[in-house]
Amino acid sequence: MDVEAIRKDIPLYQQEARPTYLDSACQSLRPRPVVEAMNEYYYDFPACGERSVHRLATEVSIHLDEAREDVATFVGVLDPECIIFTKNATESMNLVAKGFPFRKGERVITTDMEHNSNHVPWVMLRERIGLERAVVPFSELEEGNLEPLKEELEKGARLVSMVHTNNVDGSTIPLKEVVELVHDHGALVMGDGCQTAPHNPLDLRDMDVDLYAWSMHKMLGPSGVGVLYGKREVLEQIEPLVTGGGAVSITSYDSATLLPIPEKFEAGLQNYAGIIGSGAAVRYLRKVGMEEVPEHEHRLNRVLTEELSGVEQLSRLGPEDPDRRGGIFSFNLKGMLPHDVAMIVDEIGGFLIRSGMHCVHPYFTSRGLEGCARASFYIYNDEEEMRKFAAAVRYLAENFAD
Repeated sequence: MDVEAIRKDIPLYQQEARPTYLDSACQSLRPRPVVEAMNEYYYDFPACGERSVHRLATEVSIHLDEAREDVATFVGVLDPECIIFTKNATESMNLVAKGFPFRKGERVITTDMEHNSNHVPWVMLRERIGLERAVVPFSELEEGNLEPLKEELEKGARLVSMVHTNNVDGSTIPLKEVVELVHDHGALVMGDGCQTAPHNPLDLRDMDVDLYAWSMHKMLGPSGVGVLYGKREVLEQIEPLVTGGGAVSITSYDSATLLPIPEKFEAGLQNYAGIIGSGAAVRYLRKVGMEEVPEHEHRLNRVLTEELSGVEQLSRLGPEDPDRRGGIFSFNLKGMLPHDVAMIVDEIGGFLIRSGMHCVHPYFTSRGLEGCARASFYIYNDEEEMRKFAAAVRYLAENFAD
């Protein structure tokens, strides 16, 4: 991977006194082609797409169709109409939770490492309609042990909704094998792909997953754009989360007829610039080569793991093998709060990391942890940055940790 060529496209890397950005699991940096694609909309055809028929509106509609096709191709989906644009993955998963025809007493199965976006909706549905929920250990699935999931499936389930790659330690479950097992038991599967889609080649058709959600802001794209993929027959069962203009074919004073997918889920004026920028983002990643992304991140994780292997005050989260932690290195320093770690490495070296519970509160509270410090890297980071960050962490361990 040509990191230097990528950096030439990243405005932050053109700053003379730039910080070291290690928070890509929260939000990635954006290359110029993505920003330029969005600016092209605002400058050259700043009109309302899919409504008016004048030339500017037509130009918007063409670009939206192209972006939908690009995103579909990126994840191996043949039918672009099965790609739904939302404002983020949280909305995508809420759309499913609140729009799918669940009935009282039906069961949903998740893991113990779900982001609040795939946790809170199920908690609320339990209170609202009596939906039941089971939780299985993510670590068992990650290690290839599907027996805990099988035991829960044998008790019955309507949907299995699981994070594909968790945002705490970067480890990944074998989702294709999970899908096969779940389908054998007559249930559907929704994957949270926020930490997978930016970092690994995806073929959702081959995986046979029924629903899959992710956000573009973690993969070089703009904020305010999420994606929901679903099999057509599954999407057709789901009621829209928002209704109104653009999602209906005709209305009267006492009736409304919804349009087919994807329009029925995309009511109101859309984030045209964001959707167009999303198309530019996936085109950029395809040009970089998605097969190279995990190899690059594993190499960086191996370097950082080796550099910090002798720090006694450091406890690392996740598997021992750095290749199973993707582009995430999460840790704690004995006697230090995660937020203090993050603030000090920023102050002394300009290293920008995230700290806290990373919206996976039950995982940390159930283990008596106040969170962790998390360094996450992407295609614009290099080995030198890993070594410098490791030196800053060693300094903290020597001067602040117990």
